[in-house]
Amino acid sequence: MALLQADATSATESALLRLEQVWNDAHLRGDAPALEALWADDMVVTVPKMAVIPRETAVAMARSGRIRFERYETSGLHVRLRGDMAVVTGRMERARRMGEKLMEDHWLFTKVYVQEPGRWRVVAFHASEAPEP
Repeated sequence: MALLQADATSATESALLRLEQVWNDAHLRGDAPALEALWADDMVVTVPKMAVIPRETAVAMARSGRIRFERYETSGLHVRLRGDMAVVTGRMERARRMGEKLMEDHWLFTKVYVQEPGRWRVVAFHASEAPEP
């Protein structure tokens, strides 16, 4: 029984790590539909120097195409499973362009996923400034 539980945990962790890559790739491609599929209806985003962003605003930002990401990479990912919830933490390095202005972010992040029927969705994304590596 313990081996089956370990296999299920490993499979779930692998699935969540794949979703992390989907998140990153969707930002790089400007793929709003892929992001919308990942975001729960009540998702909130909390990042440095911005007001809390509800899903509706995040969707509008993704659809607008005003922000173009040139880099969106994560490292040091760690997955913690708690029943139908999961927490993914790590480091994020990204570069985004708004018009001609290039901005870089170096963040530590926490993402909270909830398992809905047939899929995992993000209900909260929080980032803070990361110390130099």
